[in-house]
Amino acid sequence: MSSDFPTRFAQIFASLDKTNLSRVGEIYTPDVHFTDPLHEVHGLRAMQAYFGELYANVEDLQFEFHQCQSVTEGQGLLRWTMTYRHPRLAGGGPISVEGCSCIYFRDDLVYRHIDYFDAGALLYEHVPLLGKIIRWLKGRLA
Repeated sequence: MSSDFPTRFAQIFASLDKTNLSRVGEIYTPDVHFTDPLHEVHGLRAMQAYFGELYANVEDLQFEFHQCQSVTEGQGLLRWTMTYRHPRLAGGGPISVEGCSCIYFRDDLVYRHIDYFDAGALLYEHVPLLGKIIRWLKGRLA
């Protein structure tokens, strides 16, 4: 197993777009299990479909990776900022969200991928009316 795999994974992941989703198979196992605060996906085909829907519904989706490291053999940690635009969110302007990924890999393929990020900052805060309520609640709880 390669200790530089998290960096290679991040490079391929950051290069994904709606035109090259076949590359998903270069970094994930056929039985990959992906989880984030909004989704749970099992299997490579489902993962490709998930990415296909993601890229079809947003504009200018980009990932900038700030940290990519192996923490133990077969486990990596990646810190990132995702920036995207959606025509019905934030007036179509850019939305940036910081997050991190914990990846578990063997034979230089990820079999478990867990993303951690603020779902409100990603989506809910940018929905008219609901966003005002979420921001107000966050302010009250801070």
